[in-house]
Amino acid sequence: MSVPFFSTTHSFTKQWPLIEEKLDRVIDTGQFTNGPMVKELERAIEVFTGAKHAIAVGNATDALIIMLHAAGIGEGDEVLVPSFTFFASASSIAHVGAVPVFCDIDPITYSIQPEEIERKLTSRTKAIMPVHLFTQMADMDQIRKIADKHQLLILEDSAEAISMFNDGLHAGLVGDAGVISFFPTKTLGAIGDAGMILTNNDWIAKQARRLRLHGQDEGIPYIHHLVGYNSRMDDIQAAVLLVRLQCLQGEIAKRAYLAACYDRELQKLVQVQTPRIKERTDTANPVYYVYLIEVEHRDDLVAFLAEHEIGTETYYPIALHTQPCFKELRYEEGSMPNAERACTRTVGLPLYPDMTEADVAEVRQVIEQFFEREDKR
Repeated sequence: MSVPFFSTTHSFTKQWPLIEEKLDRVIDTGQFTNGPMVKELERAIEVFTGAKHAIAVGNATDALIIMLHAAGIGEGDEVLVPSFTFFASASSIAHVGAVPVFCDIDPITYSIQPEEIERKLTSRTKAIMPVHLFTQMADMDQIRKIADKHQLLILEDSAEAISMFNDGLHAGLVGDAGVISFFPTKTLGAIGDAGMILTNNDWIAKQARRLRLHGQDEGIPYIHHLVGYNSRMDDIQAAVLLVRLQCLQGEIAKRAYLAACYDRELQKLVQVQTPRIKERTDTANPVYYVYLIEVEHRDDLVAFLAEHEIGTETYYPIALHTQPCFKELRYEEGSMPNAERACTRTVGLPLYPDMTEADVAEVRQVIEQFFEREDKR
């Protein structure tokens, strides 16, 4: 029995009649980028998240770059970012001419460690980019206090954090702006690339809307207030997302149920560290985007699971401060022990609403077989 890392075959089949209806509307209007369906999605995301502004763009990497640019981050500025995250968190900073200043992570949340922020501040620091990974948000209570004390912007990489709230504020709105990814494997996924910028700041929103359209104000072509980008969401993706948004809370509940099944199945395996939810001084709800475990011999386990047709995803095999493209920043290996340890031990197991309890049991059984084999060596 095979268990892919991700699949939406059954869900998509159930949702298809509603998706088809919206796609027919897209075809009838003849507007396929940044059209009426995109506007409808922006309004729906504003209602869902409580954001004053939701700005649709082509993908979440573009969203990060445009967010930073719109917030005034530029040449010579420093932005604090965790070293254990997807590459775009750091590359977006470099793309606007700023310098990513890498910080170690909290070993439970995998998010930026507040103590590290205090240590890495300089006169050039302009913003903090917390990244909300896998299951829970960063320690935004402490990050807010640091940002307020030093008058820093908070620009959140909340790409994975749809439906995560902190003290009543949706991820991406705790600071000055944030982003959402609608990549197909995300908790709310399209059938291609798509992203969104969230903000309650009118100026950031105005600049972001300009930047996604080559620096033009919408509806007034050929007058370019900024040197912008071409990053428009497709109406086809918006149509799919509008339908899937209706199903989101039910799918999040199914993810939580499957995560509890994993917890139950894996708790007897002492070799496996299952996800932990950190105790907090603020209120925050977990959302299981990824079920991330830590193990010794991670790469051997991944290979063994692949042999048994079970998909996994390795998050993230190389810490960003050790990436070749950032070698001029002169970080030493060993300087961020929590991030570097996570890079050798973490792996995401299959987790998506189409899964069953039997799938979870199958994954656990193969993991157990792997460690039984290792014990005999």
